[in-house]
Parts: sequence; structure tokens; C-alpha cells
Amino acid sequence: MADIKSLARDERQALADFLATLSPSQWDVRTLCTEWTVRQLVAHVVSYEDLDRRALVRRFAEGRFLPGKINAVGVAEAGGLEPDELLAKLRMCVDPRGFTTGLGGRIALVDGMIHHQDIRRPLGLPREIPAERLLPALSFAMKAPPIRAFWRARGLRLVATDLDWSSGRGPEVRGAGEAIMMAAAGRRGVVGELTGPGQPTLARRLGG
Repeated sequence: MADIKSLARDERQALADFLATLSPSQWDVRTLCTEWTVRQLVAHVVSYEDLDRRALVRRFAEGRFLPGKINAVGVAEAGGLEPDELLAKLRMCVDPRGFTTGLGGRIALVDGMIHHQDIRRPLGLPREIPAERLLPALSFAMKAPPIRAFWRARGLRLVATDLDWSSGRGPEVRGAGEAIMMAAAGRRGVVGELTGPGQPTLARRLGG
């Protein structure tokens, strides 16, 4: 099996190749990160790549150490770039560097995969994520504090129906691995794709 950094690179390459197919109007569509368009979300993805440790601390301070505000600082800095400029920056950092190399590249893998789906789903352009990428992303997403999946899934057993993967104990929530990951990451419109006795609990925690 490939190492995590290689999987993260493959996921970013897939995202870049997909973005290259979008029309100008599709870059202005709202994503599952509802405050951001495709253009703004890609700006977020690339905004951490050129930061050294000092610049990263400065950004955290500017965002008052609140994740939403920290991300907004990065989007404000890169959000004015045109789609071709954003795509060029993404292609330059297909190999993760800086902050996103953390935890062996798992930050880059999960961040890239979730945001890839944040863009594809509203556009109605699904894909089949290779299992070798989705399995480690699912497992890390359940533990990563910024995603808060562990809180949403507490007391539930999540079971992927298309992968050999499960997590937790309690009433089952079943569905495709991608849908489980996205719902656990807080994407409200996805929970309806899941089934099982624990599904209403997860839906309630998502506000839907």
C-alpha cells in the first residue's frame, strides 16, 4: 500500500484535474462549505501551503485562534485570484508541504478529500474514490479535532457498506464510506443517504 503522503498527492492531483474541467460559472457555485464558492474553497485549500512556522503562527493570531476566523484570513488573502491562478497554485503544491504535511500527510489527505467532495456534490459530479485513499481518510477523519466527527458520532457505530471499515459502538449507521465521512464531517445534506437505527440520532446532531 502507498504511504499516506503519496495518497495525499494522488488526491490533490485528482482534485486539480477535476477543477481544470470546470466552466467559469461552476467556479462560482456554492459548495457544501456553504459560506464559500468553489473559488473560495480552493483558495482555502492552497492558502496554507506557503506558510512557514512564523507565518502560520501569525495567521492563527490574526484569526484569534478560532478555526473559522483563521480560515477566513487565508481565503481573504487568496480569494481574489482567478480560477486559472488558483489551479496553478494547487498544481504547484500537489506534493503537500508545510502545515498540511502534519501527521504523516494525513491532514493533506483528509482536507483534500473532504473539500474535493464539497465541490463535486453540489455540482452533481460524483466519483468513485479509490478505497486505498478512502480507508485511511475515514479513520483519521474520525479522530481529527477540527472535523469534530468523534463528537457527532459518539455512541454510534458507523459501518461502511462498500468498504471493510467500521468505527464506534452503539446503534448502527450504515452507508457508503464517502457518505459516512461527509456526514460525520458535518455536511448536512448527506445524512439522508445513510440508514440504520442510529441514523436519526446523527441527523439530529447535524440539525437535519
